[in-house]
Amino acid sequence: MTYSILAISGSLSVGSHNTALLRTAQRLGTDLDIEIYEGLRDIPPYDLDFDDPYRRPAVVTELRRRITEADGLLIATPEFNHSMPGVLKNAIDWVSTDWAEVEGRPLLRKPIAIMGASPSRFGSVRAQLALRQVLLQTRSDVVVKPQVIIDNAHERFDDDGNPTDRTTVDLLANLLTALADKIDRAHRPQPVG
Repeated sequence: MTYSILAISGSLSVGSHNTALLRTAQRLGTDLDIEIYEGLRDIPPYDLDFDDPYRRPAVVTELRRRITEADGLLIATPEFNHSMPGVLKNAIDWVSTDWAEVEGRPLLRKPIAIMGASPSRFGSVRAQLALRQVLLQTRSDVVVKPQVIIDNAHERFDDDGNPTDRTTVDLLANLLTALADKIDRAHRPQPVG
């Protein structure tokens, strides 16, 4: 069975290593139909006064719909100031609520795999920790292992954005398998007892 995955890069940079990781995931030939989200730049700062189904910005309503319809999410985050980028946190804030209780919460129990790349020697370990804490609050179903933390990212990709080491590709493939397994378990009928 093929599952639909919405992939989100936390970087707005055209030459982002995190977006390159998502493109690599698309090419790995798994049973996941991975679509990269391109609208992160257009999402306005979170504003509680406009966070209801009748006043939300259209770009937010569209992202919420796409997350709801996807079987799972794949998030690639860089690390800024020992945390995830503000644009990524902002998007999560917009899609994590349902104050009016009419739409549901798109991230609730949503299977999610996270990974990240950074030019530092620590990679995106702190950004991923911060992201995991946020996704714990949204009650999302996050893949625990493997952890794909790419350090010294500027040395691990070629000029076309392809990972140059086999370990990175293997870890990414294993992460996608773990995400597919998590989605598969979520779709299985639960025993009645």
